[in-house]
Amino acid sequence: MTVNNKINSNATGLRYAEEASPKTLPGTPVWVAQEPNSYSDFGGQLSTTARNPINSSRQNKKGVITDLDASGGYNEDITQTNLQHLLQGFFFADLRPKGEAKNPIGISTMTISVTATGSIFTRVGGTLDLTTVFTVDDLIFSAGFANSANNGLFKVDAVTSTTVDVVAADGLETAVTLVDEAATSNGSLVVVGYEAAVGDIDVDMTGSRPALTSTTLDFTTLGLIVGEPIFVGGDLTANKFTNAINNGICRIRSIAAARLEFDKTQGTMITEANTTALIHLFFGRVLKNEAAASIIRRTYQLERTLGKADTTDTYDQAEYVTGAVPNQVSVNIARADKVTVDISFVGMDHELVDGTTGPKTGTRPALVEADAFNTSSDFSRIKLAVMDATDANPTALFAFAQELTLTIDNNITPDKAIGVLGAFDATAGNFSVGGNITAYFADIASVEAVRNNSDVTLDIFMVKSNAGIAIDLPLITLGDGRLEVEQDQSITIPVTNEAATGAKIDLNLDHTMLMVFFDYLPTLADV
Repeated sequence: MTVNNKINSNATGLRYAEEASPKTLPGTPVWVAQEPNSYSDFGGQLSTTARNPINSSRQNKKGVITDLDASGGYNEDITQTNLQHLLQGFFFADLRPKGEAKNPIGISTMTISVTATGSIFTRVGGTLDLTTVFTVDDLIFSAGFANSANNGLFKVDAVTSTTVDVVAADGLETAVTLVDEAATSNGSLVVVGYEAAVGDIDVDMTGSRPALTSTTLDFTTLGLIVGEPIFVGGDLTANKFTNAINNGICRIRSIAAARLEFDKTQGTMITEANTTALIHLFFGRVLKNEAAASIIRRTYQLERTLGKADTTDTYDQAEYVTGAVPNQVSVNIARADKVTVDISFVGMDHELVDGTTGPKTGTRPALVEADAFNTSSDFSRIKLAVMDATDANPTALFAFAQELTLTIDNNITPDKAIGVLGAFDATAGNFSVGGNITAYFADIASVEAVRNNSDVTLDIFMVKSNAGIAIDLPLITLGDGRLEVEQDQSITIPVTNEAATGAKIDLNLDHTMLMVFFDYLPTLADV
């Protein structure tokens, strides 16, 4: 037996599992790995109350433990995949995928094989009817297969309950060369867009807002919602509009069978009667705070392993924050840096296990490796602008920003009770989003927007390695706005922002914050 006198931080690890009910795990929990850069207020903090009777010795007597505050806080880099599943808890909502044969935390509920002849993906395990997920002309992205030729962007050519036949996503129905591969649970297929028929989609500017029109495609069948950003246009000439200004990130304002209107566009779109292109539309997995009927509260257990107390121990020691309710998440965007998030939970209890007992049972999938987003080259757009009912591309209030922070706060309060050490439950307050921006000053319009209490909107678009994340706040109130002037320095303008439901702008924009996770984007999106 060799006792360790100390344990290094590098011996620790962090995972989370979703609970079946507060403080109770499901039968086989899935422990999802995280990559913390640092911790803050993690674990259980005990409170004691001393006995202080009136006595001649003027001394207190030994106190007793009277309360426990459990919390879990840590900082982590943002990657394309690491936060999608967990952010559901902070939004009190479910992700809205367009169609996928995968699990958002990388645990497949089926196995998929690949057949080179006919270029076919086949569902081997599970019961999912693939005709309810995929349709002909869907653009799908496959990932996780051992053979690189089986991963990438394809177009659905045919679909049955168990098979998906694909061709190249080039508008030419070009056959693709897949490689035979045995059934694997690592592979996934995700709907990432749609390829329209030849000359079917046009740009119409005759209404009050720019719109895509179609005589064949029914836009209401694509699973889109009002307020959702999509990307218009592919990399090939055959898959995008001739006028470059008509391609780019666009936010949906209304959806009809033959007409898709936008109220935010990357450029000032112009009328285009398309006759030859098979336009590509790209969309992703949507997450937003939902209306009352769709609110879903989740609780979690956070597991921090703490290394071995003795070299002969079979298991690592561990601590658990149980009944952990997602409270705050702050997105930190600073110049010349990584994009990071500060995450915090309010827990109900705290547990410890030693190296003999070991961590709790469950499945612990390997960490999904992915690169972090950087703030120098992975941003295609940060735009703060006053809403304009007739202009989908109004002038931005600033050209460049130094730093930006957005914070989601669920205002969680632990519920304490007699006979309970810790909390028996937790109460959520309003879903609020706020933050601050420090931008380079160039025009007094930015100061006037603060003073006039203008209806302002903010959107952010991060793109990396043909994937990306969009963030949209439909309506915010700006504060501060006092210019900072220092000798030999550029003038800056710090503004605070308080987000609100966009229902004032449009009843269908009934959310405060919306995110889209694009599993695939064309290289055109990376500007």
